[in-house]
Amino acid sequence: MTLEELRSLREKGEKAMAKRENAGKDIQVIVGMGTSGIAAGAKQVVDCFLDLLDQKGIHNVLVSQTGAMGLGVEPTVEVTAPGMPATVYEKVDKAVVEAIIDQHIIGKKQVSDHVVHPAEN
Repeated sequence: MTLEELRSLREKGEKAMAKRENAGKDIQVIVGMGTSGIAAGAKQVVDCFLDLLDQKGIHNVLVSQTGAMGLGVEPTVEVTAPGMPATVYEKVDKAVVEAIIDQHIIGKKQVSDHVVHPAEN
């Protein structure tokens, strides 16, 4: 591996870690990463969130992971945003990640087709 490749790899790692820091972030995305979640594709869901948020220039979202959420409908993702109830989504894949970013994070509306427990108002 060349020095330039190592620098590029380090820069990519630093950018990924910065996305997981709390400072200046008012929206939180938590991905369930228990063994069944990982088997169902939770790692790819985390990567998809990180990539798409970066592509869309959205920097106020903290992406983190937790153990199993105990819901049995993996991959599961909880989204907490100001002015909205905390929402847990089930069976999340790349298409659902895109919908969560576009509709929930940007548009401030739940993606109702994938909500585990609809919010009570």
